[in-house]
Amino acid sequence: MVSTSFTSSHRYGEQGEVFFNDGRELELLQRIFSQPPAELSKLRNNPRGILSFIDNFATQKYLMNVGELKGKHVTALLRSQKPSLCVELGGYVGYSTILFGSTVAEYSTPSNPARYYCLEYSPVFGAIIMALIDLAGLSDVVKVVIGSSTDSLNRLHGEGALKGGVDFMFLDHNKPLYMPDLKLCESLGVVRGGTVLVADNMVKPGNPPYHRYVNLSPEEKKKEAEGKAGAERGDPELRYENKWIESWEPSAVPDALEVSRCLGRV
Repeated sequence: MVSTSFTSSHRYGEQGEVFFNDGRELELLQRIFSQPPAELSKLRNNPRGILSFIDNFATQKYLMNVGELKGKHVTALLRSQKPSLCVELGGYVGYSTILFGSTVAEYSTPSNPARYYCLEYSPVFGAIIMALIDLAGLSDVVKVVIGSSTDSLNRLHGEGALKGGVDFMFLDHNKPLYMPDLKLCESLGVVRGGTVLVADNMVKPGNPPYHRYVNLSPEEKKKEAEGKAGAERGDPELRYENKWIESWEPSAVPDALEVSRCLGRV
């Protein structure tokens, strides 16, 4: 589905030259938890209410969130596919973590539990996500892991948390890491046949190396992987079926998601 016009009920403020890690993230957290007790109580165990609060904050002070319009494409996919093991690379202040984690919580049951891992590099942002996940009542489903995506993926795999591979992965971290982290996941078997990848910001700012890689044929990838091993090699025999979804940043700037379904070795 293609979004032809900006229809979000919240339009974020202008991005500006400095748009993150300047104190605005902690200001958001303080703003939430300094609400009068009755208002804060309304946010407790209320993911939708917290997301609305974040959106309203961002109309005045830009936050680099996935936003309502791109987010609805991902939640529709989650409800359709019902993945049991999900990984998000890059959580920032937890908007996508709350949005997607609460969607996963809708179908997670004691007999068939689902898990959503958020991997966040910044300890400050990670702490903000943890606080908001607890406020949203999602701690039973969502686990926040602080550290570099590469180190965290290796560690979780080594601990067996990603055993059998993941069903869903959302890539929204440092853009140059999209392709190397995908190759790492391929080499570890974390990405395998049936895994669905959703890559954000494929237009703004864009990610040509990742886009090219997931669209290469196994034959082309094997040729490029000659002489390489491990994470640098990935698994060139894996093939992806790709879908490009045009949408909007919450600041009304055109963007796109790329959804890649791993078909396995075919």
